[in-house]
Amino acid sequence: QVQLVESGGGLVQAGGSLRLSCAASGRTFSTYAMAWFRQAPGKEREFVATLHWSGGITYYADSVKGRFTISRDNAKNMVYLQMNSLEPEDTAVYYCAAAPPGTTMLTLGLKYTYWGQGTQVTVSS
Repeated sequence: QVQLVESGGGLVQAGGSLRLSCAASGRTFSTYAMAWFRQAPGKEREFVATLHWSGGITYYADSVKGRFTISRDNAKNMVYLQMNSLEPEDTAVYYCAAAPPGTTMLTLGLKYTYWGQGTQVTVSS
């Protein structure tokens, strides 16, 4: 069992930065693939970034590539999403998610077993 709690969302001006945090519980956290998804009002949930369960490999949505960075600290059971050069289009609720080792197609939300409650990010123009 893995429980996830996000924090760090807020209101920021376009061009600014935010760092989202996801605190995870569970002894096997370090073996899970971790990801961030987001859902804007009136839109479907979309993939943002993921860290492969094998360690070190990252994937990003084209819309955030070069601006966002996903990272993890297994000693602290934490996952982070550093978001730079934020745009109004990045406004959404951001969710942390975890998938067990061996999971494939990690850009698909349905592949993830555990989800946090979400944190709101609002980027003003």
